[in-house]
Amino acid sequence: MRRLLLLRHAKTETDAPSGRDVDRRLDPRGRDDAALMGTWLAEQTQPPSRVLVSTAIRARQTWDIVETKLAKAKVTPQVMHLDELYGAGPAQLLEALQVEGDGAAIIMIIAHNPGLHELGFALTATGDATARSALTDNLPTGAIATLDFKTDDWNEVHFRSGHLASFVTPKSLRE
Repeated sequence: MRRLLLLRHAKTETDAPSGRDVDRRLDPRGRDDAALMGTWLAEQTQPPSRVLVSTAIRARQTWDIVETKLAKAKVTPQVMHLDELYGAGPAQLLEALQVEGDGAAIIMIIAHNPGLHELGFALTATGDATARSALTDNLPTGAIATLDFKTDDWNEVHFRSGHLASFVTPKSLRE
């Protein structure tokens, strides 16, 4: 079995001082949400063994905060910062997963909408009806969609082949 966690970067400032979208940083709520999601992730019995992170500042900051929570739980995944995750569509994200996934049973991708949301939606074939409905609507900032695949090879993962195991948002954890 393979497990994929899709984490959309946490909430950001509206504009970066540089004026470039790639330079947008987390706002205070985003930092709190990333910490909350990192704590939740650290409590899971199967945390990621590999993490693919967009090189955009907000994605890297989200990972830095999540990583501190995983480190406290003595989890140290292999991390890869990939330029191609910024602005990637679902096919590009799937390709990055297949290229970089070799040997890792559980992978997390930290990237952006709309591509990340579209990937989660496109990969999902089955799963809890409530979670599937929520994912259909949106992948909010800071949310994690967890998908399982009945294969031991990331190259066999394709659209409509995943089971949506969970869909967790910062808001749902606070409620």
